[in-house]
Amino acid sequence: MTATDLLRIAVPNKGSLSEPASQMLRESGYRQRADTKELVLADPDNGVEFFFLRPRDIAVYVGSGRLEVGITGEDLLLDSGAEAEVILKLGFGGSTFRFASLAGTARSLADLEGKRIASAYPGLLERYLAEQGVKAQVIKLDGAVETAVRLGVADAIADVVETGTTLRNAGLEVFGEPLLRSEAALIRRTGAAVNPYVDQLIRRLQGVMIARQYVLMDYDVADDLLEKAVAVTPGFESPTVSPLRTAGWSAVRSMVPRKDTNRIMDELWEIGARAILVTDIHACRL
Repeated sequence: MTATDLLRIAVPNKGSLSEPASQMLRESGYRQRADTKELVLADPDNGVEFFFLRPRDIAVYVGSGRLEVGITGEDLLLDSGAEAEVILKLGFGGSTFRFASLAGTARSLADLEGKRIASAYPGLLERYLAEQGVKAQVIKLDGAVETAVRLGVADAIADVVETGTTLRNAGLEVFGEPLLRSEAALIRRTGAAVNPYVDQLIRRLQGVMIARQYVLMDYDVADDLLEKAVAVTPGFESPTVSPLRTAGWSAVRSMVPRKDTNRIMDELWEIGARAILVTDIHACRL
């Protein structure tokens, strides 16, 4: 396979999305760089080539068709205005965008009519205001925007809010509904042709996401208690049940939600199951 045949994938080079994206790709069976100074990495065994870029630039490269797919935040995709679309949400890098202003100066979106709003995501903000029919002046700032109101640059801000502590420390309070709830996503150019390597990438990433949500649970149970036990661990289609050498006992294997692991173990123990074991799942196809 030549370099021109490789599927070109954009991956965040730095920031909060970088390590989780690389880890997910690594768990999906793809090579990942050992040195953060590497900006291009070929993985011919899997038919792909990775380009490590600034997260804000990824949507632009993908939307232009220079790269086939990329991993970036939904917020950065919307802010870029690039001709690209989300094809798979990846379940990490979650963020919530909210409006904030000095305490008591604004209570709803309508209070922003004719005001100045500072944001590091002007494209996202302008689109949201247009959709809501609110006319306001958008002030573009890079980085933290919490001090914009206090310094008189803006009347309100639109920014990522986690706990709200940083805003409260700046004398601000959030108001109104969130502009956006965002997470990391796999994106491709809008209207792009079907590519089998992209489909394979999607299946692998989906397999990792499912594997992270479930574990394998094995246990032994008396046959007269089997129906009660498998009702607690029904699995995806059905559990695997095998007879043990000891007459009247069976071994059961089933996938269970990771978050419910200990609760399910408690229930099985109360029913009478024994030798309950839990194993991580690294990848799967369902």
